[in-house]
Amino acid sequence: MREPIVSQPTPMRTAKNDAAQATPTTGNNQQWIDKAKAHLLQNYKQQPIVLERGLGSRVWDADGREYLDLLGGIATCGLGHCHPEVVAAVRAQLDKLWHTSNVFYSEPQIDLAARLTAASGLQRAFFCNSGAEANEALLKLARKVQKDRGNSERYEVITFDNSFHGRTLATVTATGQTKYQKGFEPLPAGFTHVPYGDLEAVRKAVGPHTAAILVEPIQGEGGVKVAPPGFLKALRSLCDEKGLLLLVDEIQTGMGRTGKVFAYQHEGILPDAISLAKALGNGLPIGAMLCTEEAGKSLAPGTHGSTFGGNLIAAVAANVVIRKVTEPQLLRDVAQKGEYFLTRLRELQSRMPTVIKEARGLGLLIGVELVQDAAPFIAKCRELGMLVNAAGDKTIRFAPAYTVTNDDLDQGVRILERALKS
Repeated sequence: MREPIVSQPTPMRTAKNDAAQATPTTGNNQQWIDKAKAHLLQNYKQQPIVLERGLGSRVWDADGREYLDLLGGIATCGLGHCHPEVVAAVRAQLDKLWHTSNVFYSEPQIDLAARLTAASGLQRAFFCNSGAEANEALLKLARKVQKDRGNSERYEVITFDNSFHGRTLATVTATGQTKYQKGFEPLPAGFTHVPYGDLEAVRKAVGPHTAAILVEPIQGEGGVKVAPPGFLKALRSLCDEKGLLLLVDEIQTGMGRTGKVFAYQHEGILPDAISLAKALGNGLPIGAMLCTEEAGKSLAPGTHGSTFGGNLIAAVAANVVIRKVTEPQLLRDVAQKGEYFLTRLRELQSRMPTVIKEARGLGLLIGVELVQDAAPFIAKCRELGMLVNAAGDKTIRFAPAYTVTNDDLDQGVRILERALKS
């Protein structure tokens, strides 16, 4: 389906860009897919299209076909594809300086740290390249803080069943899904998993070796499951009572995704540290760990680092993002669009109760759980011109750009209904 793009950001206009928007530039999907299968490690289950260009909530493949993108790079392109302010900032920095390493200071990184700490209520920022690295920083921080407190026996972290925290050996062990761990045993020691949302199970799991609790406000990869009301606040109280660190994984939920800058702010709490990535750079690779002043003292010079962390190009993009997502009107828009979309999806559920089990989410992170495997319906959505993906086996995940329109969301519901009826 080809519908006009409405109310989306427009990239900087040149004759060359106009031509690029008008026609595909590199050939057809199958040629590139064949080349990928010959050379890329086959570790992804990739959808069989090659995306070439994008604008707002639309993308085009190598055959020139247009798609409504309601996945946004998996909750990553929060401002939409080719947002003009991000493009302008990156272009300007490319003409100045790309990389210095963290042996030196750089203005974009310092500015970003100041903006993030002001928005979060935390005091210190560390930059890296990805969500997994940001969570690695959280885990190292928790152990080091406890050792500096004189609690050298405290090294374990409580995490949750069905969680997802990354693909490194430590973060895949923190992840509460055995399918991601299979084949990589023996896994590192130091992690205990309990049912998500079960405060009593958390309390029983706390022992003399417990250093911290690591939690997602919404389990993204686990099926877009929102924490029960009051759960994060109760975890904060438990951590205070037991001398633990509360670590919040905001990789999918942070940077405005839920209608707050950070999802923990819905509960009115302050964690000891959080992890960020995905939407932080609007698609450019950057991650961050933010922490309190007290906790940050434990990562003294030489204890942790990253060659590319806070790279100037990614940092200038992230500065645009944090400036935009701290605008009250944008956050209100995200909340309102999320409520509108969820209402429309629940109306669809009421018409198709034998197909849709539940529609749930917060802001513009929404899951539609089906009664059967989601993969065939995701493929059908793509055939009909919409991009989404699975979160778990039976849940279709939607994570559109914050600039998405209600007309786009209506189109998404229509496409989903057609796919499910097929």
